[in-house]
Amino acid sequence: MSRKTLLVSIAAFVAAAVLALGTALLLVALLERRTAEALQQAFARAQIGWVQVTLDGLDVTLAGTAPDESARISALQVAGEVVDATRISETIAVTQRNAIVAPVFRVEMMRNRDDLSVIGLVPARPGRAPIAERLRDALPDLAIEDLLQTTDYAVPGGWVAATDFAVAALEKFEVGRISVTAGRIEVEALVDGPEERRSLEEELRGMAPRGQVLTLDLIAPRPVAAPFLLRVDAEAGVLHVGACNADTEEAQQAIATALTRAGYARRLVCPLALGAPTPRWGEGAALGIATLASLGEGNLTMSDGTVILAIPHTVAGSDFDRAVGSLETALPEAFSLSARHLDPPPEVEPDADAAPEVQLRLTEEGRLSLAGRLPDERIRAAVGAFAGARFGREAVEIGARLDPELPSGWAIRVLTVIEALAELHHGEALVRADRVRISGVSGNPDARSQVTQALLQGLGSEARIDVQVRYDEALDPVANAPTPDNCEARIHDILRETKITFDPGATEINAASAPVIDRIAEVLRECGELPFEVAGYTDSQGREETNLNLSQARAEAVINALLARRVLVASLVAQGYGAADPIADNGTEAGREANRRIEFRLIRPEAPPEPIDPALEAQLTFEVQSPGADTIRPRPRPGSQVADAPTIGSGDEEATDETPAESQ
Repeated sequence: MSRKTLLVSIAAFVAAAVLALGTALLLVALLERRTAEALQQAFARAQIGWVQVTLDGLDVTLAGTAPDESARISALQVAGEVVDATRISETIAVTQRNAIVAPVFRVEMMRNRDDLSVIGLVPARPGRAPIAERLRDALPDLAIEDLLQTTDYAVPGGWVAATDFAVAALEKFEVGRISVTAGRIEVEALVDGPEERRSLEEELRGMAPRGQVLTLDLIAPRPVAAPFLLRVDAEAGVLHVGACNADTEEAQQAIATALTRAGYARRLVCPLALGAPTPRWGEGAALGIATLASLGEGNLTMSDGTVILAIPHTVAGSDFDRAVGSLETALPEAFSLSARHLDPPPEVEPDADAAPEVQLRLTEEGRLSLAGRLPDERIRAAVGAFAGARFGREAVEIGARLDPELPSGWAIRVLTVIEALAELHHGEALVRADRVRISGVSGNPDARSQVTQALLQGLGSEARIDVQVRYDEALDPVANAPTPDNCEARIHDILRETKITFDPGATEINAASAPVIDRIAEVLRECGELPFEVAGYTDSQGREETNLNLSQARAEAVINALLARRVLVASLVAQGYGAADPIADNGTEAGREANRRIEFRLIRPEAPPEPIDPALEAQLTFEVQSPGADTIRPRPRPGSQVADAPTIGSGDEEATDETPAESQ
C-alpha cells in the first residue's frame, strides 16, 4: 500500500470516528432532552415544583429542598415512573419543622377512702383556685397529695366544667378514680351493690357537663356468702338447682359441666362470691352433683365444708351404699359427708285429722295473707308483728286458728317462710311438718338462690324444700334503670305501638297523638337530658324541597310539644329528611302513611380514632418502580412547555404553569 493510500485510509477512519462520536453525542443529547421533557411533565402533573433535575447521559440526579419526608418520597416515586430506578440518585434535603405542639392536659384523681392523690398536667389559670385547693375545700377531711404540674397554654374547651364535675363527683364515692381530658371524663368506682350502682350512675349522668363524653365503670365487689351454699334437688331423674355459689370462674365451669352431664337443660352461672371453705369447692360440687344424678332422687346440700346427701327410701340400699362410698373416697379432704337414707313416711289413719299446714299468699300489691294453724295466741301475735315489720302492719292479714298439738318448731318454720317470701315481688307458700313449698315471681335474678338460702338457714340443711321462683325482667329495677340505651328502646317501643300523626300537609300535631307525646315526655323526664335527634319523614308525594321543609317543621313541632310538657329539650335536635329512607311502599296509601313518621335516635359520641402504632409506621416502605417497554404514559397536554435545557425545576420556577387544570 502506498503512502498516499495509507493517508487516505487514516483520514477516512478518523472522519468516520468523528462522525460516530458526533452521532453518539447527538443521540445522548436527544435522549437527555426527551428524558427532561418526560420528567418535567411528570413533576408538573404531580404539582411538584421544588425538584431540580440534572441529567448526565442515562443517569438522573434529583436535588432541591423537600417540604417534608413524604414530599421527598413522592418525588422519587414520580421519577421512578419515567426512568429506571437504578439510574436515579438524589441529594434532596428535607425542611426541618419545629412546630410548637400544645401539651395534652390530663388530670387523674385517685381516692382511697380518706386518701386522695391528684396527678397530671393542667393549664395555669390566674385568678382561679388550683384544683388541689378546690378539692381541699370540698373534701376537708381527706389527706390530699398534690402532684399536679402546670403550664401556660390556652385552656381547652370544656376543661373548667369537666374539672368542676370531677371535684363534685369525688364526694359521691369512697374508692375510685376520675380521669379528665379535654372532651372526655372517665369514672371508675366501687359501689356496694346493683342498686347503689344504678343510683350513682343516674346521679353522675345528671351532673355531667354537656359536650363531654362520660364513661362510667362502677364495680360492685363480690359479696361474702355465709354460708357458702349449693343446693340441688332430684326428682324422677330431673335436677333442680335451688342455690349455687362459686369462688372462681373455674368452679363455675366445673359446676355447669357437671349439671349438663346430669341432664340439666337450663343455662346456669353460679354467682361469684367470697367465703369458699376450700379452693377445691368446684371439684367437690361437681362430685356431689354427679352422685345425686346417679341416684335420681333426693337432694344435695353443700353448706360451707359440710356435704349433706338425703336420699328417699325408694332408692335401693345397695345403690345408696355404692354411691355414698364412691363420694366419700373422691371428696377433697376439706369436706365432711353426711349421707342419710330416709325412712318411709308414717301412714296416716283414714279418720285422722288432715295434716296441719299454713298457707301464705303475697299479692302483687304487697299484701300478705296467712291462713292455717298456729300453736297459741302468743305465737300468733309474734307472727303478725314479724310479718308487719316485713310488709307493713296495714298490709298483713292473719286468719289462723289455734292448735296446741302442732309439731315442735312450727313457729320457726312459719317465720322462716315469711322471711323467704320477703325476697319475692309476689308469690305463695305452703308450710307442713315434712315439707315447705314456695313459688312466685321476683325482679331479682338471684331470688331463687336467696329464698333457698333463707329456708336452709332457718330450717336446717336437711329440710325438704320446693322452691319455684321465676325471674321477671320487667320487675327488675336494675335492668329497667334509665340508661341512654334503655331510654331509646322505651321510646322506640312507644312509637312502634302508636305513631305521632299530623293532618295532611300540616305541621301541627294531630290531637289524637297527644297521649303518645305524653308517654315520650314521661320517659325523657325520667332519663334526664340525653342527646336525641328527632327525625321527621314524609312520603314521596310533592316536591323534594317542600317535603324537606315539611319534615323539618314537623320534627320541630314535636320538640315544642315536649317543651310544653316540661321536658328539657336543649339536647334535642330536629332534623327533617323529607322522603328519604322509606320504610314502606310509597305506591300504596298504607305505605305512604307508614312513611310519614317521627323517629327518635340517640346521638352517640364518635369513637376517637385509634393512634397509629409507631412500630407499624416505621415499617412503611416506598418502592420506586421502573417502567417497561409496554408501560402506558400519558400524552403531553396541549400548551405544555418543555425547557430546552436538561436541568428543570429550579427554585424560581412556577410549577403551577404546567399543572393540569383538573388538579387545581
